[in-house]
Amino acid sequence: MNAPVALTSRAASSRRAEAIAPTTRGLNYYDIDASLRALLPLYMAPDLTAQLAPHLSALGACAGTELYDLADTADRHEPVLHHRDAFGRDEEWIEFHPAYREMEKIAFGRFGLHAMCHRGDVLGSPEPLPPLAKYVFHYLFSQAEFGLLCPVNLTDSSSELVRRFGDEALKARYLDRMWSQDVGTLHRCAQFMTEKTGGSDVGAGDLKAVRDGDHWRLWGEKWFCSNVDAELAVLLARPEGAPAGGRGLGLFLMPKTLEDGSRNDYRIVRLKPKLGSRSMASGEITLEGATAYLIGEVGRGFQQMADMINMSRLSNGVRAAGLMRRGINESLYIARNRRAFGRHLIEMPLMQRQLLKMMLPTEQARSMFMQIATLLPKADAGDEAARKCVRILTPLIKFRACRDARRVTGDAMEVRGGVGYIEEWSDARLVRDAHLGSIWEGTSNIVALDIARAVTREQALEPLQLFLANLLAEA
Repeated sequence: MNAPVALTSRAASSRRAEAIAPTTRGLNYYDIDASLRALLPLYMAPDLTAQLAPHLSALGACAGTELYDLADTADRHEPVLHHRDAFGRDEEWIEFHPAYREMEKIAFGRFGLHAMCHRGDVLGSPEPLPPLAKYVFHYLFSQAEFGLLCPVNLTDSSSELVRRFGDEALKARYLDRMWSQDVGTLHRCAQFMTEKTGGSDVGAGDLKAVRDGDHWRLWGEKWFCSNVDAELAVLLARPEGAPAGGRGLGLFLMPKTLEDGSRNDYRIVRLKPKLGSRSMASGEITLEGATAYLIGEVGRGFQQMADMINMSRLSNGVRAAGLMRRGINESLYIARNRRAFGRHLIEMPLMQRQLLKMMLPTEQARSMFMQIATLLPKADAGDEAARKCVRILTPLIKFRACRDARRVTGDAMEVRGGVGYIEEWSDARLVRDAHLGSIWEGTSNIVALDIARAVTREQALEPLQLFLANLLAEA
C-alpha cells in the first residue's frame, strides 16, 4: 500500500482556503435578483422592460466582474491633490487612480447614467428614458460602486437646474457638454453648498456674489465639496446687498475653466480624508473672485435648489437600497456555500432569521423608490396629488433606507465573520459607504423636520393615505 502523499505547505494552505466563504465576484447582479425582475413589469411598460432588459443584464454582469474589481482598487488608491505643476505654476490638479477613470467611462460613457433622462440615443432609446429606468440602473451600479454615483447624480441634477432655470445662453453653452457620453468632452458637475458657518443650515452661508457685467464674481469659502474637481459647479451665494437667510441667496453656475482656457479664480485647498466613498474626491475650496453665471432669478436660489435637493435625497435612498442588496447578495451566497457544524449556514434557523431581517428593509427600499419613480412623471405633468406624494415619500425613503443600510451592511459583515472585518474584503467598504447616506443632503433630524413640514405646510399626508388605500384595494 502506498503511503499518503504529504501536501506542501502551499497546497495545504490552498485547500484550507476553500473553507473561507466565497464572494459574489463573477455573478450577474441583475440575473440573480429575481425579485427585481419580477417587480419591473409591475412598474414599467412591457415594451420598455423588454428594451432595457439586455442593458440591465449587461450592467449586472459588469457590476459582478469588471466594476467589482475597479471599485475595490479605486477605494484602496485614494485621489491625491497636487498644488503645482512641473513648472511651479499654481495649477491644482487631482491625480486619480486609473481604476476610477475606468469607472467613469462605464458610468458616464457606456451606460450614460447621467444623461438617460435628458436626451435620446442613450442605450439605443430614441427618446429620454423615464426616471424609473434611471434609478434601476443606479440601483444596480451602486451594488458595486457607491462613490462615483455622487458625481453622476450631481451632473444629472445640475443639468436639470440649468435646463429649468437657466437663460438660453447658459443652456446653449453647457447643456450638451453636461449630457455628453464622451468623457473627453463631458462636463461633470458638482454642487458646492456647505460652508463652515452653516452645514445643514444653508441660509447661514456667507459666500459673497458681486455682479461684474454679464457675470458675477464669488468670494469666500466652501467647506465640503464633493466631486471637487468637476468642470462645472452649482453654488449658493449671497448677492451683495441681499438680506440674510435663505431668501437672500442666489444660485450660480461656476466653470472650472473659462472660455479662454484659463483657470477660474478659486483654489482647491485640500482633500477630505473621508471614512467612506474614498474613490471620489471631496475637498475644500477658496473662491477669490471666481467667475460664475446666475441661474434663474436673483434671491430665489434656495427655492430653485429645493426640488433638486429632494431629488438628491431620492438618489440617496436608491443607493442605500443598492448597498443593502449587495449585502444581501453576499450574505445569501455565503449562507448557501459555507458549511459549519456539518451543515450549510442557510439551513440554520437563526441564520434564516438574520437573513430575513436584512431582506425586509432591502425589499422595502427598492419597492419604495420604484413607486416614487413612477409618480415623478405624473407630478411633473401637474398632478397635484402625485406631487404631494413625491414630496413626502422622498424624505421618508432618505430617512428610512439610509438608516437601514447602516444596519444591513453591518449584519452582512457579521454573516461573513472575522474576514468581513478585514479591508481586503468588500464588507468593510460597504459599511463605510453606508454611513454617508444619512449625512448627505441633510442628517436624519433635518430630514425628519422636512417630513413634518410636508405634512403640516403642504398637507401631503392625506393624498399619501388615499394613494396607499387605492394600492391596497387593487392588490
